[in-house]
Amino acid sequence: MNHQAAYEHDRIRHPDREMRAHEDQHESLRLWLRLLSCSLLIEGEIRQRLREHFDVTLSRFDLLAQLERHREGLTMGELTRRMMVSGGNVTALVDQLEREKLVQRQSDPQDRRSFRVTLTPMGRRGFHRMAGQHERWVIDLFSGLGDRQRAQLHRLLGDLKSVVHQHQAHAQEESQ
Repeated sequence: MNHQAAYEHDRIRHPDREMRAHEDQHESLRLWLRLLSCSLLIEGEIRQRLREHFDVTLSRFDLLAQLERHREGLTMGELTRRMMVSGGNVTALVDQLEREKLVQRQSDPQDRRSFRVTLTPMGRRGFHRMAGQHERWVIDLFSGLGDRQRAQLHRLLGDLKSVVHQHQAHAQEESQ
């Protein structure tokens, strides 16, 4: 089954959130549903490819990516906040990755009660292999858009992000 046929099959079997929107609903709601459906489609494709090519979950890839960005390591609490998952999930992931010698825990020099998790050399090499392929997949998924379209979408999403941050700041000020 080619990609287009697979997409159509999946679209019919599992309609996305955007299809729930009605024409009479506010355009902002329809836009939000479109953003959500695009995000879920891309995430699902990346998730599937990581599983097929590397036998890795997206959560595991994300944890390794966080550690690659922070070479000094992160505490379990920092990992939990950055990944927006429960502490139990992070602990289980770190335990598994540590058994596989992809990460290591070291005492935190500033707080001896906690540990910093860092990538091992083997973990870093494995992550780099996956990250290079991940980048190619993302480029491929966006390849149907031209350079100008991608730049425009990037700018518009940046504008939206700024507006949402402003609303959050305003709401926080009002609650104080």
